[in-house]
Amino acid sequence: MHLFEKPGPKNTEKVIELAVKRAKELGIEHVVVASTTGRTAEQLIGHGLNIVCVSYHVGFREPGKDELTPEMRQKLKDQGVEVLTTTHLMAGLDRAVRFKFGGLYPSEIIANTLRILGQGLKVCVEISGMALDAGLVPYGQEIIAIGGSGKGADTAVVIEPAHSNKFFDTRVKEIICMPREK
Repeated sequence: MHLFEKPGPKNTEKVIELAVKRAKELGIEHVVVASTTGRTAEQLIGHGLNIVCVSYHVGFREPGKDELTPEMRQKLKDQGVEVLTTTHLMAGLDRAVRFKFGGLYPSEIIANTLRILGQGLKVCVEISGMALDAGLVPYGQEIIAIGGSGKGADTAVVIEPAHSNKFFDTRVKEIICMPREK
């Protein structure tokens, strides 16, 4: 496992390198990557992998606004990248209830527990389940997931995701890289 001193986008290039290397060593064909703007997903193109780019849902930061531009979405699709724009697995209705009434709910407790190992690891678990639920990665197979702590990528894992209705069957098989500081 490779440890970065601190989280952040400065680690993106090395995360991509390590994730691609490990995918090839294990014969893994599918990579799921969190990418709001598409730039991190774009860096995976050309490595012979099936790429799923998971972006924020429309309206995440501003009502009606999609953070992934139509131009970048088309560019990724033209390169064979599947793009998934959907509600976060560990947010959705629980977050809406918290924003409206306060309190903390099960999916947010799970998310905060995963953040003990870092925001990037939480993102990897979350986007893997989202991609599996959308039918964009195969069930019962290990994949690579790449996530980060804001912009860029700083974490990569080998994971066998589970559908959201069987979330606790998810298995993180390896941590390829992550930041030491959270």
